[in-house]
Amino acid sequence: MDPDAIDAVTRVPHGGESDPELVDFSANTNPQTPDGVSGVYEAALSAAGRYPTDDYCEFRAAAADYIGVTGTEIIPTAGGLAGMRLLCSVVIANGDSVAIPQPSFGEYAREVRLHGGEPTFVRHDEITDIDPAAHRMVIVCNPNNPTGESYDHARLQALADRCRSADTVLLVDEAFLDFTSEPSLAGTPGVVVARSLTKIFGLPGLRAGFLVATGDLRERLNVARPTWALSTPAAAVGTHCLADTDFVAETRERVDTERKRMRHRLAERFRVYPSEAPFLLCETREPVDEVLTEAREAGLTVRDATTFRGLDSHIRVAVKRAHQNDRLLSAFGV
Repeated sequence: MDPDAIDAVTRVPHGGESDPELVDFSANTNPQTPDGVSGVYEAALSAAGRYPTDDYCEFRAAAADYIGVTGTEIIPTAGGLAGMRLLCSVVIANGDSVAIPQPSFGEYAREVRLHGGEPTFVRHDEITDIDPAAHRMVIVCNPNNPTGESYDHARLQALADRCRSADTVLLVDEAFLDFTSEPSLAGTPGVVVARSLTKIFGLPGLRAGFLVATGDLRERLNVARPTWALSTPAAAVGTHCLADTDFVAETRERVDTERKRMRHRLAERFRVYPSEAPFLLCETREPVDEVLTEAREAGLTVRDATTFRGLDSHIRVAVKRAHQNDRLLSAFGV
């Protein structure tokens, strides 16, 4: 990290509501978790009086089976964002350009700046077509947050090929890919995939995730990763969740059904963008502050999407359980 950059960087706003009286549509996390999580967590607490085994063999094996790579390609991290910070620390030198989609997850630009790099913003729907030669790294969010669309796999693969030829690292943030049927780029040479248990398994406070990398980059990440990066409970719960593929399939089906229903209804009032993620981006003709207040008065919170670079009249709503979604639709009069 570049100490001189810290004074010029600020915190990034995110969704998430601390008031338990409000139904939170601002954070894109699964409202359900796999069966057995509480029991696994409680059992792991008895072992938390000792340091974790730093090789995390069981967690790596579960992650590798889940995503379809070998265990040696898995780098355990305390969530997807911790993995991205690790990658930036290994890859970026002062002044390096990093291509970042716009609009997209605000932490990308923050991490690049903290490590002395220079964000180069590219329209999110053009990021797969760029020439990577001028950049040390290219970042793609698939599906993109907050717009919700996923990228054509062949175009991503072609970008990966160009990045490899240019000696440019390609980071693909697949935090929401579990909600789609699209294949992962994990295991592709020159590509680093970031994954999190936050979204699909509904465990944002657990802070568990992993990177997938190959070759020399994998070796460098493994050497540089923090010792004991995952707590014992996080590793145990993560291992348990990653084995529950039925839960993932059921979640995907539920979200797909509810997202289609919500998009159709919300379109009566907003311009609603196509999405393959567990959220919908809505453009409003009304002042965003008024829409946020309207939701809050109904006991709900939605995301102020004007905090995303390039958006000025948008909100983002998560896809939750059917009865919760009904409350949102009723609150908006659709």
